[in-house]
Amino acid sequence: MKTRAVILAGGEGTRLGVLTAKRTKPAVTFAGKYRIIDFTLSNCVNSNIFDVMIIAQYRPHSLIEHLGAGGPWDLNRDFTGGIRIYTPYKAPTSGWFNGTADAVQQNFSFIKHNNPETVLILSGDHVYTMDYEAMLRFHMEKEADLTIATIQVTREDASRFGIMQIDDEQRITSFDEKPKYPDGTNANMGVYLFNTNILNDALWEDHLDENSSHDFGKDILPKLIESKFNIYAYPYNGYWVDVGTINSYWQAQMDLLNHPPALNLHDRSWIIHTRTEERPPAYIENNAEVSNSLISDGCIIEDGAKVIHSILSPGVRVKSNAVIRDAIILTDGVINQGAIVERAILDKKVIVSEKARVGSMIKNKLLISMVGKGSVIPDGATIEAGAMIGTDVNPFDFATNIIQSGELLETKRQPNEL
Repeated sequence: MKTRAVILAGGEGTRLGVLTAKRTKPAVTFAGKYRIIDFTLSNCVNSNIFDVMIIAQYRPHSLIEHLGAGGPWDLNRDFTGGIRIYTPYKAPTSGWFNGTADAVQQNFSFIKHNNPETVLILSGDHVYTMDYEAMLRFHMEKEADLTIATIQVTREDASRFGIMQIDDEQRITSFDEKPKYPDGTNANMGVYLFNTNILNDALWEDHLDENSSHDFGKDILPKLIESKFNIYAYPYNGYWVDVGTINSYWQAQMDLLNHPPALNLHDRSWIIHTRTEERPPAYIENNAEVSNSLISDGCIIEDGAKVIHSILSPGVRVKSNAVIRDAIILTDGVINQGAIVERAILDKKVIVSEKARVGSMIKNKLLISMVGKGSVIPDGATIEAGAMIGTDVNPFDFATNIIQSGELLETKRQPNEL
């Protein structure tokens, strides 16, 4: 059966704070060397799906640069599929995407080109490893019109998801998007396998509905289930996380440091492919301490520095007697002599100057400090737990050397000065 995958990668990701100030959420770095979208893309190629469309919108430049022609995922193909990226375009009947269903509807003429029998709708901002081939087999066996991947969540978390009622044959009997009082724990993963004709009709009907928010979870799925189509739930039992908040983004990466890890990046039967920077091997000097951490290529950890339970992206430099603990440091960050970084996320090219402190460990409370891309923390400054520094902030922007918990410090310079 000919299947085309469509990855929705246009999310603004405002809940990720400064990490999405200059990039779309699927392009945010994860686990040192990957981007979030790498997991969905790798699931496709590992499932023998090589016909992939990506629909982008918010700040797509970093994403487009990362994807290139699709070579790292074996998607640089001209005639047997390959990767194609679509962004909004101005036309009499089109413009900015208004909801997930609208994004697919505006591009449906491209999606149905060459007549795929099924369309796999995916999110580009989830971290998981899933065999879509098994889901396709399930879909065919059930003679389904639509199959929705589901995962069990806790009762406490259920109100954050679309919740489904499912009968003994795995048929979905009801769908409630983010219910205030959920009556189940079968949650929508945002993985949909449609027969193309069903998707076409549903999108067009939704397009004509002036009262619709044009969202799959809020509009498309409930209406299809009410219409008594053959709609089934495909249960997924592996690791899956929506890294859409600061805490979930941080926690999902700390999960990689468990023994055994919640998600095994070393599984050679399911490789997570990415575009890797050409960097020399990591170098750890005498008397440096590195434990329970992921250290990427190009990192240098100097004499007396400590890196504990942390993740370093390529090119990070940790200078003498600096301490990093429970932190995520993105590409080319510099942690200078005597500085301390704890329970924090530092974006690319951040400099923490000598004897500065970013974040701290607070017992029984998870407060993540964040520093935006290209910012410089001055000598001796303290960024308290839960404080946030914007992008391109420099020492002249600091009126005080202490940025308090919950505070956001942004640069005072005009955009043309950056």
